[in-house]
Amino acid sequence: MADLIEGADIGLALARRILEAVAVAAEQQGLLLSAVVADRAGNPVASIRMDGAPLGSYAIAADKAFSSAVWNDRTGAMGEIAGPGGEDFGIAGLLGGRMVVFAGGVPVRTGGRQVGALGVSGARSPEDEAVALAALAACGLEG
Repeated sequence: MADLIEGADIGLALARRILEAVAVAAEQQGLLLSAVVADRAGNPVASIRMDGAPLGSYAIAADKAFSSAVWNDRTGAMGEIAGPGGEDFGIAGLLGGRMVVFAGGVPVRTGGRQVGALGVSGARSPEDEAVALAALAACGLEG
C-alpha cells in the first residue's frame, strides 16, 4: 500500500554479532565497556556489560543507543548543537532526560539505511565511539 512506510529493524542474531565485535575491539584496546544494540525506536535488542566495566556504564550505553536510534545520528554530533548558544540548546533535557549528546552512540546502517543503533560506554566518549565504529565495520555495517 502506498501510504505505508517500510522499514527494517536489527534482529537478535546480528545484535549479538555486533556485541561480540564490541568486546573484541574493547579488549584489543584494554577497555572494559558496556554496549547496547537497539532497534530503530531505541528499544534494546541485546546488551553486554564486560566484567569489570563501570557499573553506571550500562545505563549510559542504553541511553546512547536510544538517542542515536531516535535521531538517526551519532550522539557526538548532537553535542555541537546542544550546548549553550547552540541552535538546539536544551535538547539533552528532552525525552525524560534520556537524550545523550556526547560520543558513543551511533546509528547502525546497511546500504545507507538505518536498522538500529549501538551505544557504548565505560571509557572516554571518543574511545566509546571508536569501539562502536570498529565493531560495526567488523560486521560489514555502517555507523
